[in-house]
Amino acid sequence: MAEKKEKYEQEQHEKPLSFMAMVIITGFVGGMLWSGLAFIAWYFNFTEIHPRVILEPWAIGAWKKQWLGTLISIVLLGVISIGVAIMYYILLRRFRSIFISIGFGLALLALVLFVLNPIFPGIPPFRKMELNTLITTACFYVLYGTFIGYSISYEEHEMKKIKKANHEPQFSPD
Repeated sequence: MAEKKEKYEQEQHEKPLSFMAMVIITGFVGGMLWSGLAFIAWYFNFTEIHPRVILEPWAIGAWKKQWLGTLISIVLLGVISIGVAIMYYILLRRFRSIFISIGFGLALLALVLFVLNPIFPGIPPFRKMELNTLITTACFYVLYGTFIGYSISYEEHEMKKIKKANHEPQFSPD
């Protein structure tokens, strides 16, 4: 009897995540990962932009300039990144080129630096930004866009391959 139970446990397989769940997890992890690395870059003076700039327009109090503000900012950027990942999923998931992902990251950079810049006083205007800050920020956005975009596009491509393999008739050479 114990042998049958063990056999059944071995035959069980985990259910895979839905594609949208994978997109949400990718967005959240990507946002937290790259904003955490951006904090490290700020700490070592590679950039003058702190991840907590996201709190400046909305949060009141000195807590936002302490470790709690940094932690909440990183988590909040992870949550916002879920929306960015869903946007990529809707618009660009079928493109498997790394250059599309890089372009997506650069488009996000342009959005933040030129469109949303007046909302965030912690981000200096583009013309007044230090070269180190500009280069570091551009690199982070390119890497972020590549992480989000290529993860989603790769998974889309793999799911199409699996679906295609499951629908093709299997002939045996007998």
